Parts: sequence; C-alpha cells; structure tokens
Amino acid sequence: MKQHSSKVIRAAVAAMFFMTGLCFSSWASRIATIQQKLSLSDAELGGVLFALPVGLMLSLPLSGWAVTKIGSRRLLAVALITYGLMLITLGAATEVYQLVICLVLFGLASNATNISVNTQAVATEALYKKPIMASFHGLWSMAGFIGAGIGTLMIGQNISPMPHFMIIAVITTLSVIFCWSYLHNDKNPVKTGAAFAIPDKSLLTLGLIAFCSMVCEGAMFDWSVIYFKKIVLAEKAWMAAGYTAFMCTMAMGRFVADRFAARFGLKRTLQVSGILTTLGLLIAVIFPTLTTAIIGFMLVGAGVSSVVPMVYSAAGKSTTMSPGAAIAAVSTISFVGFLIGPPVIGFLAGAFTLKVSFMFIALMGASVVILSTRAKL
Repeated sequence: MKQHSSKVIRAAVAAMFFMTGLCFSSWASRIATIQQKLSLSDAELGGVLFALPVGLMLSLPLSGWAVTKIGSRRLLAVALITYGLMLITLGAATEVYQLVICLVLFGLASNATNISVNTQAVATEALYKKPIMASFHGLWSMAGFIGAGIGTLMIGQNISPMPHFMIIAVITTLSVIFCWSYLHNDKNPVKTGAAFAIPDKSLLTLGLIAFCSMVCEGAMFDWSVIYFKKIVLAEKAWMAAGYTAFMCTMAMGRFVADRFAARFGLKRTLQVSGILTTLGLLIAVIFPTLTTAIIGFMLVGAGVSSVVPMVYSAAGKSTTMSPGAAIAAVSTISFVGFLIGPPVIGFLAGAFTLKVSFMFIALMGASVVILSTRAKL
C-alpha cells in the first residue's frame, strides 16, 4: 500500500476538520430561522437545544469503543457523512418533537465525528516535530466563519434551511469520499489502554478546563446574534458583527496558538486564554455598545481559540489510555460544555436577563484560569 507524505495526510485531516466545522456552523447560522419557523421563545429554544448534549452523552460509550476497535478513519467516514445527513433532517422538521429527535441524533453524530477527527489529528501531529493541533482547529473555525456567511447569504435570498442543508450534506459526503484514502489507516489500531475507562485525574482536569472554555464557545455560537439584537440594540445590518468578530479572532488565534504554546508552555497558554475570555465577556456585558461589544467578542474569540486544541493534544499523549480513548473521554466532557452552554443561557435569560446569562459565561472563562493554575500541567 502506498505511503502518503505527511503533508498530504495533514491536508486530508485538515479538510475533515473544515467539513466538521461547516456542518455545525450551517446549523448554528439557521437557529434563529428555525426558532421563528416553530414559534419558539428563548426559553423554549433553550429546552430544545438540550437535545444536542443528550445525543452526545448517548454516544459516549459507543464512540469511545468504536474509535479504538474499528479505527478513527472508519468512524470518521461514517460519522461525518451521518452528520451531514442529519443536518437535512433538522431543516425538514416541522414539529418541535421532530426537531428534538433529530437534534439527539445530530449530537450523537457530532460527538463521534469530533472524537475520530481529533484522533486523526493526534496521529498526524506525531509525524511532525512541532505542535500543529491548533491549526486544525483553526480550519474548523474558518469553516464556522464561512458557514455563517453562507447562512447569511441563504437568509438574504429567502432560501429555507432544507435546501441549504442539502447542499452542505452533498459537499460533506463528496469530501469524505475524496479524502478517504489519504487519512490514517488505523483499522487495526494498537491496543494500548482500555477502549472505555474512567479517565484519570489528569485527563479529568484537562476535560474540565476544556468544558469551561467550550461553554463559552457554544454560547457565543448560538447567542451572539441574539445578544447584539436584544442587548446591544444593533441595527439589522450589524446584528452578526459580534459573531463575525468572535469567529475571526478565534480562527486567527488558533493559527498562532501552536507557536505560542511551544514558547510559553501549556499552563501559561491556558491561563492567558481564560483571562482573555473573561475580560472580553465583562467588557461586552458592562459596556453593551456596538464598538465595545465587538471588542469584547474579539477578546473572547482569542481566548477560547487555543484551549481545546491544546487540551486534545495533551490528552492524546496520555500514558494510561489509548489516544483514541483518552480523546474520547476528554472530548466528551468538553463537548458537553459546548452543547449544554446554549440551552443554559436560554434558561438563565428566561429566568433573569440575557446580560445575567452572559455573566455566567464570564464565570466559565474565569474557571479556565483557576483550573489551569491549580493543575499539574
């Protein structure tokens, strides 16, 4: 069998990260449209969005086992194609119960994709003598920015989510087929560690750090536009400005995070990340004007940019579990934060105000600083 160069393998894995980000951002860009279509209040939307972490938790034992037993390449192909197909069902839902069921399955596919693509990334990073994990996540962020742009275009052209999502699903499937032969062929992965086990203290700490950061990231994805609409009182043309600012700095931050971490170390990188996230959210809440809120959201994007890739890279080097199983454990803990953040914001906004709910996100950013300072990294 032909051995592909490290650059070719890296490009293929990068493409899978991009498609993963495109699938999620396509959904995120049309949440407001679907909320209006089904006449959901903010609190009701928060309840519906809880279906995503439910699907994620259901996939925990299955994904951890599958990535170790059948390999990350096979799992990634099946999960990513399913991810795109489930996107279509979200656009087709006409009743709340249908949307909830589809979101559970969407969350299941999302977690399986996340675990397998990061396992591929750890294997690719091992081919290099320098950190490259953050650059993969940078492409995920770029896909988020592009997906949001496509969503905005679709909304502007009055195109419903269904045909929009069908286009994304077709592109995703074709990308998987094209990249298949260039991905790491780990159909018989090395049996190091258990396929499913309770993570040790170091992995649990890494998971909690990523959890707090992902709460912030998930909330920004789903609520930034609504925050600018209701709190900043931005004009229609500027409602997505905060989301755009956040996505831009998150993407750029991930392309420089590898170099920063190589120079200053994992602990310092995580501490700076948490400080930037907290500071940005406080600015956006205390000074909710268009300019200051955009600056705040830019700082949040820079803050969350490096946490997850750094944590996943460290987890992949675990000596107590196989790379796939370690990433599955840490990824699942962190991704619960990513998916549980938006519905929690919805409930807090319904019980108090949207500004109060964003103060909760700031608390999560501060937790990143506290946890990374106390951890032995």
